Amino acid sequence: MSIVKRVLFIGLILPLAACISIWPEFKKPETELANNWLHSNADELELSQSDNKLKTSTIKQAKWWQAFNDPILNKLVETAWNQNYPLEIAGLRILEAQAQLGIATGNRYPQTQVVQGELTRISPANGRKNFSNYSVGTVASWEIDFWGRFDSAIQSADAAYMASIADRDQALVLLSAQVVDTYTVIRITEKQLRIAKENEAIQQRSYEIANVLYNNGSDSELDVQQAKTLLLSTQASIPGFSISLSKARNALSILLGKTPGTVEKIIANNQAIPTLPASVEIGIPADLLRRRPDVRQAELLAMAQNALVGFSKTDLYPRFSLTGSIGLSSSNSFGDLFQNDALSYSFGPSFVWPFLNYDRIVNNIRVQDARLQQALINYQQTVIQAAREAEDAMATLNGSQQQVVLLKETVISAQRSNKLATLLYKEGLADYQ
Repeated sequence: MSIVKRVLFIGLILPLAACISIWPEFKKPETELANNWLHSNADELELSQSDNKLKTSTIKQAKWWQAFNDPILNKLVETAWNQNYPLEIAGLRILEAQAQLGIATGNRYPQTQVVQGELTRISPANGRKNFSNYSVGTVASWEIDFWGRFDSAIQSADAAYMASIADRDQALVLLSAQVVDTYTVIRITEKQLRIAKENEAIQQRSYEIANVLYNNGSDSELDVQQAKTLLLSTQASIPGFSISLSKARNALSILLGKTPGTVEKIIANNQAIPTLPASVEIGIPADLLRRRPDVRQAELLAMAQNALVGFSKTDLYPRFSLTGSIGLSSSNSFGDLFQNDALSYSFGPSFVWPFLNYDRIVNNIRVQDARLQQALINYQQTVIQAAREAEDAMATLNGSQQQVVLLKETVISAQRSNKLATLLYKEGLADYQ
């Protein structure tokens, strides 16, 4: 068999052998979840066993704030999605991971592809005549993916790329929640500030009445001082509400990618506090957690690390390569490069096996495996943490709705009590206390 046939034979056999892979198969750890939520029987929650929303994208699922039916809030979230700087950084991480995947994929093809040329001026010893050496040629080297080394790197890079997408989805969810939360704080603080000023006006009037009654001898100084103390206490609370309002507005500006002081014009047309709908639809725990991007990200990062374990194991085995070069060389003149005798070439297989580094290779495998175990545990922790956050949110919703009903009744009773007490006090039928 001629040398050319042998090389061709090797070139055909080695790629076929590349189907061998030694990285471990990824197995997602099982995490026990309840079939139903603890608060699934609450009136505010609608349980849907068949969740068709799973077919929609994460971004579409994340538009939960539209349930508030607040056009200003919708505009704020849309602005944050377009201008928030941390979200833009998360998007750039996707581009970075995509490029890393392209680099890993490129290793499937000849890793070295070089065209080179050289002109060397040589001055020999013993007074010989100077001459020039001309050469031009190309060199290619291809390491065959015999043990699935490059495939495992591609699998890891691909999982990391998908994890970066999940990371941006998570950033979208958190950003939307921060905008809604900050906007709600602004509206609540505005309401508190208005109530404090209304109370100030009422207490100012009460103080004036107490002062008049005291000057007329119909009331004691104690009533005057009590009225004054209550008035001053309410007046002292107003700057605190103003400070909180300014801070919340500044925080919202930063979330929108704007400088402080620019958000007031956007939110000035409406002062209503966002209200929840009568009921919120939820799925079963497994479906709801499957949609969470942080859970998907944790799983994908574990998959990426699993492939890196296989990548490190390939160092235990020899690497096979095909290397070839072809070029033209002449030491007479540049024109001689194109003569028949100027052609030279080389081609053949080679292998590298760092068998003396066995201990270091094994320890590196142990390092990668330990990181894999950490990633798997982190996935399980993320799942149960997500379940806890969902349960906390439903418990908060259920308890808050009950609290709202009672507080509304309290307000009505307090307003009636205040009206009656003020009337009795004006008529002199009751003291200030």
